[in-house]
Amino acid sequence: MRYGEATVTVVDPRSYMTYQPFLPETAAGNLSPRHVVVPLRRVLPKAEVLTGRVTTIDQDRKVATVAPLVGEAYELPFDYLVIALGAVSRTFPIPGLAEQGIGMKGVEEAIGLRNHVLEQLDKADSTTDEEIRRKALTFVFIGGGFAGAETIGEVEDMARDAAKYYNNVSRDDMRFILVDAADKILPEVGPKLGQYGKEHLESRGVEVYLSTSMDSCVDGHVVLKNGLEVDANTIVWTAGVKPNPVLSRYGLPLGPRGHVDTQATLQVQGTDYIWAAGDNAQVPDLVGRKNGNPNAWCPPNAQHALRQAKVLGDNVVSGMRGFPQKEYSHANKGAVAGLGLHKGVAMIVMGKMKIKLKGRLAWYMHRAYHGMAMPTWNRKIRVFADWTLGMFLKREVVALGALETPREEFYEAAKPAPAAPAKAEPAPAAKTEEKAKAS
Repeated sequence: MRYGEATVTVVDPRSYMTYQPFLPETAAGNLSPRHVVVPLRRVLPKAEVLTGRVTTIDQDRKVATVAPLVGEAYELPFDYLVIALGAVSRTFPIPGLAEQGIGMKGVEEAIGLRNHVLEQLDKADSTTDEEIRRKALTFVFIGGGFAGAETIGEVEDMARDAAKYYNNVSRDDMRFILVDAADKILPEVGPKLGQYGKEHLESRGVEVYLSTSMDSCVDGHVVLKNGLEVDANTIVWTAGVKPNPVLSRYGLPLGPRGHVDTQATLQVQGTDYIWAAGDNAQVPDLVGRKNGNPNAWCPPNAQHALRQAKVLGDNVVSGMRGFPQKEYSHANKGAVAGLGLHKGVAMIVMGKMKIKLKGRLAWYMHRAYHGMAMPTWNRKIRVFADWTLGMFLKREVVALGALETPREEFYEAAKPAPAAPAKAEPAPAAKTEEKAKAS
């Protein structure tokens, strides 16, 4: 666009973007948390970045209501609107899940999971109570897709390395459990590679339970539908995602699962000034429909979101100039997944040919693809630097659990001393016998 032709305003509750495929490696300590997030104000210097949430949208007046971090909400007018809220964890009303579960959608959760797992090893190493020890060393992961399989693979790798530094904890003392309601894990890479991934995890001592789900986890007591019951301090929930629920308050046409219903041009159905893309959009998969599936939709993954963004940006400018809109069409290029250091699976699609890789070569493909897809050269270099240093230096196994309550120690030192208890009043002196007689 020409200079001064338009103002681009980005509203987000966080001042950074998270590259979510790197969260498992962040949880395992292979990548620094700061290197998997991109500061919006730095990479969007020509845009106006507002830290807050869009609570409502008035389409008649073309006004969005923004709730900032602090202060009163205010209205923000617009001419064109882009909806790209992404997705949130898909959960179910399982007793105990909200209190005990740990998600894997943000970098904060990845850091928290790493500190939590290492803290459990500290507990197990320092206690003589066998029940506490067993519960601390039991780790349950719900969901066998990319997020679940990659996270349990990376965390198991980290725990195995960390156990070398504990006198009273070994890998044999730990119990890792992966649960999925489907009959396979890693469905994105195909049944054969999914089966290989399952067998690989089992060879590392991970218990994999398929075609079952979790009924409850109150106080860490996990009950599965297949009858298995275990006590665990660590319950990680990676059982899929759903569109951000706030979409229901925007007055936009939604699909059956809550996604914004869009045309192939990424324009929202029934409008010519609103576009949507990414995990919160229901975008027709034109390639799948040409291949005979009339109900094909683009899956919610980074491969589509990154490419949709480019088409969307061009279409917004085309809409401003009165040019025709371009339809989004992209054929699946495959999928890659890492299962820990030097372990992974990959399926690469080249035309009608599918190349399937596993083991170290697939792990290299996983790192190469995501390393290049990471936004900005600043972050690419930092990520590759972390990986390079990891080849020569031992993995860090420091738990910084105090990060969650950084002021607690200072508060204990600075809080006022408790007031001394008031002295009890002495009981009135009893009258002497003589005074009693005189009275």
